[in-house]
Amino acid sequence: MHLISASRRTDVPAFYADWFMERTRAGNVSWVNPYSGQIAAVSLAPDDVAAIAFWTRNFAPMMRHLDELEGRGYRYLVQFTITILPRIYETHVPAVKTAVAQFRKIADRVGPDRVLWRYDPILISPGTGPDYHLRAFESLASALEGATRQCSLSFVRVYGKVRRSFTRRGLPLPAPDPEMRRALAARLGEMAAARGITVKACCNDDLIGPGVEKARCVDRDQVRRLWPHLEFSAAPAPSREGCGCSRSCDVGAYDTCLHGCIYCYATRDRETAKERHAEHDPGSETLIPAREPEPVP
Repeated sequence: MHLISASRRTDVPAFYADWFMERTRAGNVSWVNPYSGQIAAVSLAPDDVAAIAFWTRNFAPMMRHLDELEGRGYRYLVQFTITILPRIYETHVPAVKTAVAQFRKIADRVGPDRVLWRYDPILISPGTGPDYHLRAFESLASALEGATRQCSLSFVRVYGKVRRSFTRRGLPLPAPDPEMRRALAARLGEMAAARGITVKACCNDDLIGPGVEKARCVDRDQVRRLWPHLEFSAAPAPSREGCGCSRSCDVGAYDTCLHGCIYCYATRDRETAKERHAEHDPGSETLIPAREPEPVP
């Protein structure tokens, strides 16, 4: 058995739910390695999948498939990102009230241990300083109280794609002071704990301390706690520095998410994503056709 990640590279539930369901019906899925261009495949038969980790900002298109997914025996968790950043940074994400309503609807269905909130990333800018995030986080923690037990957070990491996106728009690159980062994370941890939510740092080990644990977003042990009867192995397999995830098969593709978040390491810009989305075939084994390998971000 193995873990499926759908996906760190794009929002499968928002934009490719029909394709994903077609792959579960076919019992297999393939993906293109973004660096080598090689194609890999894995079984999606229910007996071969320990659990699916969905990553999303808009789960509505997947909701209509949940009866089928559950009826066929698939287990899943949802990593759901909700922030309250200005539209200049997140151009096409759902409205906060819409996202919160979706989040609570999923939690009502599967319970708060299987819907994991991501306040990610934290962007420090002239208009979104620490006080901004304290207010935004408190508002969201209050709205999500009882619907989740966990919140993962990280600060924007300036990869090449991110640098180009900010520079093209004439926006200053985020470079928060390390002490400010730690102090803000600790304060968010306190605020979340008061709402029954544990804060975890994703690929930001410098934030770990009182009130902030290390995140393991695709976590073998968490899956085993949720479904104690499962017997499967998944060794630690960090996707980048500081990552605590277990080994999983990520079935997504870079440059295919249409949310338009300019801080995203996985999508260079929305125009490119629209072009690649147009290449998508819901009946294909891979999310998009193979292309030349991507440069390292």
